[in-house]
Amino acid sequence: MLTTVKVRIYPTQAQQEHLAQAFGCVRWVWNQSLNIMSQTYKETGRGVSAMTMKKQIPSWKAEHEWLSSCYSQCLQQSVLNLGVAFGNFFDGRTAYPTFKNRNGRQSLQYPANVKVLSDAGIKFPGNLGVVKAKVHRELAGKLKTVTVSRMPDGRYYASLLMNDGIEKPESSSEGKAIGIDLGLTDFAVTSDGSKYQNPRHLKNHARNLKRKQRKLSRKKDQTTNQRRKANKALAKVHSKISRVREDYLHKLSRKIVNENQVVVVENLAVKNMVANHKLAKAISDASWGTFCTMLKYKAESEGKIYMEVDRFFPSSHLCSNTLRRVPKMD
Repeated sequence: MLTTVKVRIYPTQAQQEHLAQAFGCVRWVWNQSLNIMSQTYKETGRGVSAMTMKKQIPSWKAEHEWLSSCYSQCLQQSVLNLGVAFGNFFDGRTAYPTFKNRNGRQSLQYPANVKVLSDAGIKFPGNLGVVKAKVHRELAGKLKTVTVSRMPDGRYYASLLMNDGIEKPESSSEGKAIGIDLGLTDFAVTSDGSKYQNPRHLKNHARNLKRKQRKLSRKKDQTTNQRRKANKALAKVHSKISRVREDYLHKLSRKIVNENQVVVVENLAVKNMVANHKLAKAISDASWGTFCTMLKYKAESEGKIYMEVDRFFPSSHLCSNTLRRVPKMD
């Protein structure tokens, strides 16, 4: 069974410069491949496979010498990931792939030749070398791929994809079942009467966020170092909100999965609900979709059942004792 462990890494100044160059090379290969694949489809009506674009990398290296500074498998993996993105698009799971820019989150993937050392470090191939890491849990199984990312607030992370060799357990419904109603007044209300408050993380940090946004808006020149510092300060506030929200969702989802065998939630159309401009901020801050995703993969990894009830199912019109539908409600 595949599991992912995300750890914090602390590259040196020289390693940060190397990673910045590698992020740029991977981003350029992605954008170049996407441009060629899109233009070819518009002109001929036929697509270009990722393997065909992968064969173009040596010619790009000959034309642009700076591409050689990046580990070759990272460039190849960028093209393969683009092929996966197109596959997800044609299957209706995601939107059309977009071009990447230097702002925001940067990432690259090492598909092989990465080792996790016993002294809390990760050894990468190429010129990057050993990067200090904070491995907060024991890694069981074989290491498959490692994705290195740099967040807008300047933090670096490594996502380790592990294969523990254990088969996925069979699902069983024998045990306690619970239904969860998600909302804004209370984040979650369960069928056994438990209520979990909505922490409203964005509202709690609104004052600090507003202050940082005002400081950034005063920096008109896009190229000044002061604007870069103000932008990074704003990114740190957003990162704080995101990490606090994620911590709350992880702890609550783990508690619910540990105490129940069957978890049932409503299939909410969050994208349609955020169209209401009066509630869009509160709904986005609640992150119902992320919470349901956490419940699903945590339940399935332990052989428990996660179910979604259709949003049009008339649950409010059913009698709590006989389950018969009430024709009229006051």
